[in-house]
Amino acid sequence: METTEFEQPNHPLSTLVLQQKDDIQRVIFAGFIPRFFAYLIDLLVIWSVNSIVTKPLLRLVNLEDAQVWIPLFSAENIMTSLIFFLYFILMTKFFQASLGKMVFGLSVVSLTRSRMSNSQIIFRECIGRYISMALGGIPYLVVAFTKRHQGIHDLFADTSVIKNRFTELNEQIEENNK
Repeated sequence: METTEFEQPNHPLSTLVLQQKDDIQRVIFAGFIPRFFAYLIDLLVIWSVNSIVTKPLLRLVNLEDAQVWIPLFSAENIMTSLIFFLYFILMTKFFQASLGKMVFGLSVVSLTRSRMSNSQIIFRECIGRYISMALGGIPYLVVAFTKRHQGIHDLFADTSVIKNRFTELNEQIEENNK
């Protein structure tokens, strides 16, 4: 396989790209606004599943008013929370993106290895999201201010969300940076 003149290590363009890596990565990785709208689409999908499947199912088995200790631990709250977390975990595991991210051409990527591990997915989609939501969603704003547009849940798992059209460019930059 031949290398083009731009792939040579001493080519001025490759040197410039490596010098401007941080600025380029701010463009390559998805910022707050597209991620926010993708999240809104995901919430709409989750709400639809809960409205069409969960609530009628609970009504069918006569558990719609069931609760353990306090209303917070009602069967409906437990089921809707389970659907929420399973949606993000399974979509990220099998597709590297939720439906909202797919609409905007975004994917979740690991910053430490080529493929996300199960522990990264669990930390990102379950533990990280739970902490971010418990703090009123404020940690999601961190996306707007970090170099690779990482939220708190991304920082926990060494992941970020990349624009699909720039995946190959990012791989080349990371490869040349080693």
